[in-house]
Amino acid sequence: MPAKAKAIVGKKAPDFALPAMGGREVRLSQFAGHKVVLFFYPKDLTPACTQESCDFRDAYAEFGKHGTVVLGISNDPAERHEKFAAKYELPFELLADTEHKVCELYGVWQMKKLYGREYMGLVRSTFLIDEKGKLVREWRNLRVKGHVQEVLAAASEL
Repeated sequence: MPAKAKAIVGKKAPDFALPAMGGREVRLSQFAGHKVVLFFYPKDLTPACTQESCDFRDAYAEFGKHGTVVLGISNDPAERHEKFAAKYELPFELLADTEHKVCELYGVWQMKKLYGREYMGLVRSTFLIDEKGKLVREWRNLRVKGHVQEVLAAASEL
Protein backbone atom coordinates (compact mmCIF):
# COMPACT_ATOMS: atom_id res chain seq x y z
CA MET A 1 0.00 0.00 0.00
CA PRO A 2 1.54 3.36 -1.00
CA ALA A 3 2.21 5.95 1.66
CA LYS A 4 -0.19 8.88 1.83
CA ALA A 5 1.24 11.84 0.00
CA LYS A 6 2.22 14.71 2.26
CA ALA A 7 2.74 16.93 -0.77
CA ILE A 8 -0.51 18.80 -1.39
CA VAL A 9 -1.08 21.40 -4.09
CA GLY A 10 -1.61 24.79 -2.45
CA LYS A 11 0.44 23.87 0.66
CA LYS A 12 4.14 24.22 1.47
CA ALA A 13 6.15 21.53 -0.33
CA PRO A 14 7.75 19.04 2.07
CA ASP A 15 11.44 19.83 2.58
CA PHE A 16 14.02 17.08 2.24
CA ALA A 17 17.75 16.45 2.00
CA LEU A 18 19.15 13.88 -0.43
CA PRO A 19 22.59 12.84 -1.65
CA ALA A 20 23.55 14.46 -4.94
CA MET A 21 26.33 13.83 -7.41
CA GLY A 22 29.86 14.50 -6.25
CA GLY A 23 29.13 13.52 -2.64
CA ARG A 24 27.12 16.67 -1.93
CA GLU A 25 23.79 16.87 -0.15
CA VAL A 26 20.96 18.95 -1.60
CA ARG A 27 18.03 20.35 0.39
CA LEU A 28 14.88 21.63 -1.23
CA SER A 29 14.89 24.60 1.17
CA GLN A 30 18.23 25.85 -0.23
CA PHE A 31 16.33 26.99 -3.34
CA ALA A 32 14.04 29.43 -1.49
CA GLY A 33 13.42 32.42 -3.73
CA HIS A 34 13.50 30.26 -6.87
CA LYS A 35 10.85 28.19 -8.56
CA VAL A 36 11.72 24.48 -8.48
CA VAL A 37 10.76 21.64 -10.79
CA LEU A 38 11.08 18.24 -9.09
CA PHE A 39 10.83 15.45 -11.60
CA PHE A 40 10.67 11.90 -10.28
CA TYR A 41 11.68 9.23 -12.76
CA PRO A 42 12.00 5.43 -12.35
CA LYS A 43 15.53 4.58 -13.53
CA ASP A 44 18.70 6.07 -15.01
CA LEU A 45 19.75 4.97 -18.49
CA THR A 46 16.36 3.55 -19.54
CA PRO A 47 14.69 4.81 -22.74
CA ALA A 48 11.78 6.86 -21.35
CA CYS A 49 13.80 8.24 -18.43
CA THR A 50 16.65 9.18 -20.74
CA GLN A 51 14.22 10.95 -23.09
CA GLU A 52 12.59 12.86 -20.23
CA SER A 53 15.96 13.88 -18.76
CA CYS A 54 17.25 14.99 -22.15
CA ASP A 55 14.06 16.98 -22.73
CA PHE A 56 14.68 18.79 -19.42
CA ARG A 57 18.31 19.27 -20.47
CA ASP A 58 17.27 20.80 -23.79
CA ALA A 59 14.86 23.21 -22.03
CA TYR A 60 17.24 23.94 -19.13
CA ALA A 61 18.25 27.42 -20.34
CA GLU A 62 14.58 28.39 -20.79
CA PHE A 63 13.78 27.22 -17.25
CA GLY A 64 16.70 29.34 -16.04
CA LYS A 65 15.30 32.42 -17.81
CA HIS A 66 12.17 31.98 -15.69
CA GLY A 67 14.13 31.62 -12.43
CA THR A 68 13.40 27.90 -12.23
CA VAL A 69 15.72 25.23 -10.83
CA VAL A 70 15.37 21.67 -12.18
CA LEU A 71 16.03 18.65 -9.93
CA GLY A 72 15.69 15.01 -10.95
CA ILE A 73 15.01 12.30 -8.35
CA SER A 74 15.12 8.51 -8.68
CA ASN A 75 15.99 5.53 -6.50
CA ASP A 76 19.34 5.05 -8.23
CA PRO A 77 22.49 5.69 -6.19
CA ALA A 78 24.44 8.93 -6.74
CA GLU A 79 27.27 7.05 -8.52
CA ARG A 80 24.84 5.83 -11.19
CA HIS A 81 23.44 9.37 -11.50
CA GLU A 82 26.97 10.63 -12.18
CA LYS A 83 27.39 8.19 -15.10
CA PHE A 84 23.94 9.07 -16.45
CA ALA A 85 24.54 12.84 -16.18
CA ALA A 86 27.97 12.56 -17.80
CA LYS A 87 26.75 10.40 -20.68
CA TYR A 88 23.89 12.76 -21.57
CA GLU A 89 25.47 16.06 -20.42
CA LEU A 90 22.68 16.77 -17.94
CA PRO A 91 23.23 20.25 -16.43
CA PHE A 92 20.98 19.81 -13.37
CA GLU A 93 21.28 17.88 -10.12
CA LEU A 94 20.14 14.27 -9.93
CA LEU A 95 19.27 13.23 -6.39
CA ALA A 96 19.47 9.72 -4.96
CA ASP A 97 16.41 8.61 -3.00
CA THR A 98 17.60 5.04 -2.52
CA GLU A 99 15.27 4.41 0.42
CA HIS A 100 12.33 6.10 -1.39
CA LYS A 101 11.54 8.35 1.60
CA VAL A 102 11.10 11.48 -0.52
CA CYS A 103 9.15 9.44 -3.08
CA GLU A 104 6.78 8.50 -0.27
CA LEU A 105 6.52 12.14 0.89
CA TYR A 106 5.42 13.12 -2.60
CA GLY A 107 3.19 10.06 -3.06
CA VAL A 108 5.03 8.66 -6.07
CA TRP A 109 6.12 5.35 -4.48
CA GLN A 110 3.18 3.15 -5.47
CA MET A 111 2.06 -0.32 -6.43
CA LYS A 112 2.79 -0.91 -10.11
CA LYS A 113 1.87 -3.74 -12.45
CA LEU A 114 3.93 -5.11 -15.32
CA TYR A 115 3.10 -8.28 -17.24
CA GLY A 116 0.72 -9.31 -14.46
CA ARG A 117 3.35 -8.90 -11.74
CA GLU A 118 2.71 -6.37 -8.98
CA TYR A 119 5.54 -4.53 -7.25
CA MET A 120 6.28 -1.24 -5.49
CA GLY A 121 7.97 1.33 -7.68
CA LEU A 122 8.40 4.96 -8.55
CA VAL A 123 5.62 6.46 -10.70
CA ARG A 124 6.89 9.12 -13.12
CA SER A 125 5.67 12.46 -11.76
CA THR A 126 6.63 16.15 -11.75
CA PHE A 127 5.99 18.90 -9.20
CA LEU A 128 6.28 22.66 -9.60
CA ILE A 129 7.09 24.69 -6.47
CA ASP A 130 6.93 28.49 -6.36
CA GLU A 131 9.52 30.91 -4.92
CA LYS A 132 7.88 30.77 -1.48
CA GLY A 133 8.08 26.98 -1.32
CA LYS A 134 4.42 26.33 -2.09
CA LEU A 135 3.53 23.36 -4.29
CA VAL A 136 1.54 24.94 -7.12
CA ARG A 137 1.19 22.19 -9.73
CA GLU A 138 1.63 18.44 -10.11
CA TRP A 139 1.70 16.01 -12.99
CA ARG A 140 1.29 12.38 -11.94
CA ASN A 141 1.69 9.15 -13.89
CA LEU A 142 2.54 11.19 -16.97
CA ARG A 143 3.59 10.54 -20.54
CA VAL A 144 7.03 11.84 -21.54
CA LYS A 145 6.14 13.24 -24.97
CA GLY A 146 5.39 16.97 -24.67
CA HIS A 147 5.59 16.93 -20.88
CA VAL A 148 8.61 19.20 -20.42
CA GLN A 149 7.04 21.91 -22.62
CA GLU A 150 3.90 21.79 -20.48
CA VAL A 151 5.98 22.18 -17.30
CA LEU A 152 7.98 25.03 -18.86
CA ALA A 153 4.75 26.82 -19.83
CA ALA A 154 3.45 26.49 -16.25
CA ALA A 155 6.76 27.73 -14.78
CA SER A 156 6.80 30.73 -17.12
CA GLU A 157 3.28 31.74 -16.04
CA LEU A 158 4.17 31.91 -12.32
